[in-house]
Amino acid sequence: MRTPSSTVKTVLDFAPLAVFFVANRVADIYVATAAVMATTLVAMGIAHFVYGRIQPMLWLVGAMVFVFGTATLLFHDAEFIKIKLTVIYALLAAILLFGVATKRPLLQLVLGETFPALTAAGWRMLTRNWIVFFIALATLNEVLRRTLSTTDWVSFKVFGVSILTFLFALAQTPILLRHGPKDGAEDSD
Repeated sequence: MRTPSSTVKTVLDFAPLAVFFVANRVADIYVATAAVMATTLVAMGIAHFVYGRIQPMLWLVGAMVFVFGTATLLFHDAEFIKIKLTVIYALLAAILLFGVATKRPLLQLVLGETFPALTAAGWRMLTRNWIVFFIALATLNEVLRRTLSTTDWVSFKVFGVSILTFLFALAQTPILLRHGPKDGAEDSD
């Protein structure tokens, strides 16, 4: 089983977002919802056929897109697709909190190949920070989905969340440096 390259993973992650944004600009939220459902299905198919498996995050996002997308289209109510973001981030925070409570390094299970030499203390700090970040994103989405127009909310979802996530991940660099390998050797905790 091949590991997805970072380029392919990025394309598989962002293609549905790009399609969602463009379809919403060209048509409306309902066309955008159908388009993101189709694009997500294609991304999952590509991941399965090229790599022999679908990454857990793509499974989670795909399931949520189909559940909330179907509700959006069936009930002709954009609030379903808007609340999907809140549910995903609350669920991610809950999963990580479960890992902390049961002393299972769930973030390490997902990202361990990316940061193989990170110490246990580093994983605990990253986990704590991501929990707080996911709760903050869920809360922010709840505020913005209620106060922004649908078009502005889509822009926030596509660009705002991406930028906030990139900046947050970048802000974790000191933890990675402090609790990563020292002088080329792995540091254990």
